[in-house]
Amino acid sequence: MRKILAGSLTALAASLLMAACTQTDLKSSATVSVAGVVQNGSDDRFTKVPDATVWLVPAADIAAMGKVPIEVKKDAKNDEPLEDSLAANRARYLNAKTNAKGEFAFDKVPGGNYFVYVEPAGSGLLPGGDKSRKALSTAELSAKPVTVKVSGNVPAGATYTGTSSCLKCHEDKEHFKQTMHRLGIQVVGKPSGLQDYSRFPEVNKGLNKLMAGTTFWFYGFDGTRKFDKYFIGTKAPADLASASFTATFFKDSDGKLKFRTNNLRDPADAPRVYTVDGAYGGGVYKQRYLYRVGANLFPFVQFNQLGDDSFADRGRKTWRDYHSDWLFSEKTNKLTNPSLEHSFEKECASCHYNGYSLTKNAAGAYIASSVTDPNGEMDVDGDGKLNEMNMGCETCHGPGSAHKDAKGLAKFATIVSPNKLAAERESMICVQCHSRPQGHLKNDQPVNAANKMMLPGTSRNEFLKEFTTREDAAPGDYWADGLHSKSHHQQGTDFIKSSKYRNGTQLVACSNCHNPHGDAKFAHQLTQDPKSVASCTTCHANKTDLKAHLAEKAKCTVDVSQITCNSCHGTKTMQTGAGMGKGLVAADGKNYWMNDITSHIYDVPRKDNKGVKGVAAGTAMPIPYTNACGAACHDVKKL
Repeated sequence: MRKILAGSLTALAASLLMAACTQTDLKSSATVSVAGVVQNGSDDRFTKVPDATVWLVPAADIAAMGKVPIEVKKDAKNDEPLEDSLAANRARYLNAKTNAKGEFAFDKVPGGNYFVYVEPAGSGLLPGGDKSRKALSTAELSAKPVTVKVSGNVPAGATYTGTSSCLKCHEDKEHFKQTMHRLGIQVVGKPSGLQDYSRFPEVNKGLNKLMAGTTFWFYGFDGTRKFDKYFIGTKAPADLASASFTATFFKDSDGKLKFRTNNLRDPADAPRVYTVDGAYGGGVYKQRYLYRVGANLFPFVQFNQLGDDSFADRGRKTWRDYHSDWLFSEKTNKLTNPSLEHSFEKECASCHYNGYSLTKNAAGAYIASSVTDPNGEMDVDGDGKLNEMNMGCETCHGPGSAHKDAKGLAKFATIVSPNKLAAERESMICVQCHSRPQGHLKNDQPVNAANKMMLPGTSRNEFLKEFTTREDAAPGDYWADGLHSKSHHQQGTDFIKSSKYRNGTQLVACSNCHNPHGDAKFAHQLTQDPKSVASCTTCHANKTDLKAHLAEKAKCTVDVSQITCNSCHGTKTMQTGAGMGKGLVAADGKNYWMNDITSHIYDVPRKDNKGVKGVAAGTAMPIPYTNACGAACHDVKKL
């Protein structure tokens, strides 16, 4: 079949469609003919895609774009490498239409490197294609017919079917149950049929302490802080007058975890008892607990897996306050219930629930829903059926009803295949939640006016226009350089600024380094060992000599057996739990701490902020200079 296709396309290349090709202004004395086919489907089962437009996007243009600071705003001109470059150059880029057999051909393509980008006709398939990720030379493009695979799209009206439905056919993806995307929220003591905690034996280290019985004292109220306005401790504070209330966790006679609040300021104020329905997190750096008030859940108390009570930093101890101010009023000195406006369903759930939706009932409660699944975690909407409280297959592939009902090759056209999208569209599936925009609810949930999440395959600009009212993080979520993220779940905020996202060689998506299905062997679903230089040199083959690279870039010679690329380029600028432990001590006696979330800009941030306008030296970035540098080479007291 390949020989027949090659012959057909070679003949086609000589005679077809330069009427549909626009000569680029690139100059070259040597030109080549390029032919290929566009298809939707797998390697052995596919349909040809007619009437699609195939574009050759010069890699040099994307490389030039990558040197200009990215604009984080609606209708930006450089935050979607291929789509923005194409929008600005449609009149000069070479393009060709596919015929009824899905075949295309170019005549006289100037020498150079190109990204092959496909725009299918209509909305039945999504733009991009698997050849849009890596720039191909004209020698590679002309050597043999180019096969471009494009992704299907979820048709209008498709509905969510649940992860259990998907796994009936895709049994090879069972390990998805072992990822924290599936394990994030659990019913206390009752993992669902879609949750396998075998990779995270310490996931409930904090929950187990609460089940055994724990009393917390909340004291030293500071209204200027965000979510941790109180100090929290398991012992009465030395200054008892500074304490406001206690919360005692206990396992009740019905087997459920509950906690009782007691007012320390007014003994006549009746204690209140709440049931803890869920635990949130625990597999990586922290765990929080979801208690119920009426129809809604609310988060309370944070356990830091790597926390230590000897640490002076209040955010890095074993336990951290999390919105206990919702349970006590410093104005009235009375115990309170949290406002319905603070519910988990309204403030947090959209990035967790598979097929999220939200309504407000007559009582003012926000009722969130997600896809019904017989193996779901909890009945979240009160209809008597279990729902998925965590990400599912359809979070990344789209609602699956049409795909489930389709026959034969039509199945491929009715579901999103992220690896066949342009990298910028695939990354948006992750970036929508691993950034900090504000959606139409004016909070961190990136939902549109109908309180729905973005469907996979959506362009970045459509997302920003339809799903955000503030495009990304607020100034306080960055370090003082205004570039590197300080707050957690902002990996995407950083990533789009990196050279991996915009360059003239290979446009990287999140899945290049992380396996979303969970069959990778390393932490954070990484496909390579982050402690190995090979995790980077598989792509950066010219950097295999780490010693020479350090001598060139850092002007120093160290024992490279003690460090990797990540020691410098994987700086942990963001904090979600307690960080990675106490760092080193500077000459002034100040501790430098290692945070726990890696910056995805992959630069080497400077503590002196050299060249950063309006930022005083040494104020913006204390994080990089910790164990990674000091343990291997430097005396931190002399930095």
